Amino acid sequence: MKRLIITADDFGAAREVNDAVEAAHRSGVLTAASLMVAAHLTLLQGRPVLPPSAVPQLVNGAGVFPSNPAVLGTRLTASRAARRQLAAEITAQFAAFSDSGLTLDHCNAHLHFHLHPLVGRLMVLIGSRFGLRAVRLPLEPAAVLRRLERRTWSPSTALTVPFARALRRRLAAAGLLVAERTFGLRWSGQMTEARLAGVIRQLPQGVSEIYLHPATGTYPGAARGYRYAEELQALLAPEVNALCRDSALRLGGFADFAAPAAPATFPRAAVSA
Repeated sequence: MKRLIITADDFGAAREVNDAVEAAHRSGVLTAASLMVAAHLTLLQGRPVLPPSAVPQLVNGAGVFPSNPAVLGTRLTASRAARRQLAAEITAQFAAFSDSGLTLDHCNAHLHFHLHPLVGRLMVLIGSRFGLRAVRLPLEPAAVLRRLERRTWSPSTALTVPFARALRRRLAAAGLLVAERTFGLRWSGQMTEARLAGVIRQLPQGVSEIYLHPATGTYPGAARGYRYAEELQALLAPEVNALCRDSALRLGGFADFAAPAAPATFPRAAVSA
């Protein structure tokens, strides 16, 4: 059986995103959404849940997280205080999600910063106190993409593979569910109808996740060059809907596949750390 999770990232970032997520679930194939618990909240490119004065090593003078993952990664390596503040902030994010009353389906981090070993470790340790059962593993099979488009190799993606494999070992040791493969890294913000349909046709057996960034249009803080409206249309496309009705394919959220006997109850929500 092919099992597929189709996730919308950045839920809560803007009204344009929220409207798209609702439409893609009601009339399309969306089964999960990653909630940014305080508007555009992450460990990068956003504001902390805690007061900036409580996490001074993680933010700049304006109280905002850095945009460059290397900047924050260097601070975490060099500063014990930064590591303590990181643990406090991740705890605050999980607590904020818990206060929403939503069911925690899985966890992922903006820009997949949970590939950082410390962030991944804290996500597992702290998340376990809030009922975390699954985590997105940003590891994409290039062979599948090459069947659709020949030029799919990305140096930046290739550099993350060792970190993703290390994260997979950590998650497995903690007994957390991960999809066996994740699609959306190479074509982030560019998951058109043709690409989405192509990936679904090429899905191997087992659990896969495809994540997109649907929105009804651009919005403040939107990523440059992202084809938000096209990704929404891909989720609503009749051809994609037809492919997802295949009897050999089951849609759901992470939690639906953590317990195979349980009925599907999507959409689920996730916390983006």
